[in-house]
Amino acid sequence: MKTILLSSLVVLGLSGAAFAQATTDFASVDTDANGSVSFAEAVVAWPDLTQDAFNAADVDGNGELSLEEYTGLTASAAPAS
Repeated sequence: MKTILLSSLVVLGLSGAAFAQATTDFASVDTDANGSVSFAEAVVAWPDLTQDAFNAADVDGNGELSLEEYTGLTASAAPAS
């Protein structure tokens, strides 16, 4: 199913950034379903994410973002309304 979706996006000419924006909820980004988001997983959703920004969001310093840390990162990245 993911292959079909990704192929459809490519055929439609949607960029990787547009695809990433559509799949930024915690469960979608936590691709290994271990309950946390690694830098490698996060950078797929946000290709411009820096290691420094990820580290700043990783409050407990364990190298992974919990749901709470992830929520903080996404809230700080959201455009102001």
